[in-house]
Amino acid sequence: MDIEEQYDKIYRYCYFKLYDKQLAQDITQESFLRFYKQELSLDDSKELPYLYTIAKNLCIDVFRKNHTGNLEDIDRETVYDPAEAWIERLTLQASISKLPQDEQELLLLRYANDVSISFICKITGLSRFAVYRKLSKSLKWLKEELKKEGFSE
Repeated sequence: MDIEEQYDKIYRYCYFKLYDKQLAQDITQESFLRFYKQELSLDDSKELPYLYTIAKNLCIDVFRKNHTGNLEDIDRETVYDPAEAWIERLTLQASISKLPQDEQELLLLRYANDVSISFICKITGLSRFAVYRKLSKSLKWLKEELKKEGFSE
C-alpha cells in the first residue's frame, strides 16, 4: 500500500464526513498514527479497509462529540474553501448533494478515491451486490438529473 497516495484519499474521505478542513487533517493524521501504532501483521488486502475503518470511526467519534443533530443538519457553507466554492457551483455537485449520504460516500470512495469494490465492501460492511446495486442506482439517477439540467450524454 502506497501511504503517500492514500493520505490524500483518507483526507478527502474525512472531509466528506466532517466538512471541516482542519478537523479532517487532524483525523487523517490520527488515522495514520493509529494504523502504524497497531503493528499488526496485515496482508495488503486488509490494510486499506483497516485504514478507512480507523478514519471512519474517528470521524464518527468527533461528530458525536461536536454535534447533537445528524449529519444532514451541518451547514456545509460554514467552511470556506476557495477551490470548493467553484466546485459547489457545478451542477454535478448540486446533484450529488441530493443523494442520500450513504450513496454519496460510495461515489466518493469508488470514483474520487478509486477504491476497489472489494475494499468498499469491507469499509462499509455491504455485500458486493449491494455496492454494485447502489452505485448503479446512484449513477442512473445522476444521469437523469443531469439530463434535466441540460447536459447531454
